[in-house]
Amino acid sequence: MKESHQLPIWLFIGGLLAVYGVIILVTGIFNWVNPPANPMAMGELHPDVWWGALIAVIGLIYTVRFWPWKKSRPE
Repeated sequence: MKESHQLPIWLFIGGLLAVYGVIILVTGIFNWVNPPANPMAMGELHPDVWWGALIAVIGLIYTVRFWPWKKSRPE
């Protein structure tokens, strides 16, 4: 009989976090290189770069942790 394998929802959540984190990080780096005409409050700290990197790392951790590796079970 065939076993059915289900993918955990955390794999998709990790992938989404990683993608959103990379988008925020790239946008932050772009704004760091080309500062906007009206900078935001405390913009010199570049929070979009730090938060984008943090979200991307958390997403990658979730993705690697819940990746459906082939596990051999002793029977």
